[in-house]
Amino acid sequence: MPADAARAPMLILGSVVSVQFGQALGKGLIGAAGGPWSAVALRLSLAAAVLLVWRRPRLPAARGDRLLVLAFGTSIAGMNLVYPAMARLPLGVAVTLQLLVPLALALGSARRWREALWGVLAVAGVLLFSAPGRAGSLPLAGLAFALASAASMGTYLLLSRRVGARLPGGGPLALAVTWAAVLTVPCGLLEDGGARLGRPPVLAVALGVAVLSSVVPYSLELAALRRLPVRVAGVLQSLEPVVAGLAGLLLLDEWLTAAQWAAIGCIAAASAGAVATRRPEAAQP
Repeated sequence: MPADAARAPMLILGSVVSVQFGQALGKGLIGAAGGPWSAVALRLSLAAAVLLVWRRPRLPAARGDRLLVLAFGTSIAGMNLVYPAMARLPLGVAVTLQLLVPLALALGSARRWREALWGVLAVAGVLLFSAPGRAGSLPLAGLAFALASAASMGTYLLLSRRVGARLPGGGPLALAVTWAAVLTVPCGLLEDGGARLGRPPVLAVALGVAVLSSVVPYSLELAALRRLPVRVAGVLQSLEPVVAGLAGLLLLDEWLTAAQWAAIGCIAAASAGAVATRRPEAAQP
């Protein structure tokens, strides 16, 4: 297996750790920023500023490529619906629901029984993580936002691979995050009127959230998905509830149940198995 392909799973894992600890900080930012939409607006606008300065992107010449970047940015904005979900649900539950569509992609593209087995094991872990018996007490609005975020995450995985294959470098990502900010900043201003968004303490935390949950993970994922099949990326990202649960415990004092700890074993085994049994040729774009 080429060295770049061998490193791709590690890039996904680095993205998972970064985004979930960033989202734990982001959940704490919701109150300080004035609400979930204000937190999203700050996160994406600061991430866009960092990426624009870092990447100095140019608009793609082809109209189809420009439309692809806009679609990519729209999917990034949609994934941030996890913030209004987190405002209503525990972090681990919101992230678990967010992974349903990526796991469906992992199952749907399996070609061998062993590949399907890892997907089934990951789904079993996700179901355990959602704490059976408590679903009826979860607010419908939170569930709806989490599932909408899941649909956007599935689209994001597909578009990220396509963008990585067609458009080199990190410029397209900077443009996509900028478009996501354009879509979400008005929602943040409507929610809070901008009263809290410019406060230095809020901006400092928001910058940390932007780097941890947007700049670092999106950059790592874009690099990884140039070399890694969406199926394998989807199963690796099933580790997100595990990391989200740990981040919630460490940063938000959200304790895991016995069923959720059992889910950690299922999801970790599925992720390791997906990488261990991956065919070398699948690593090519």
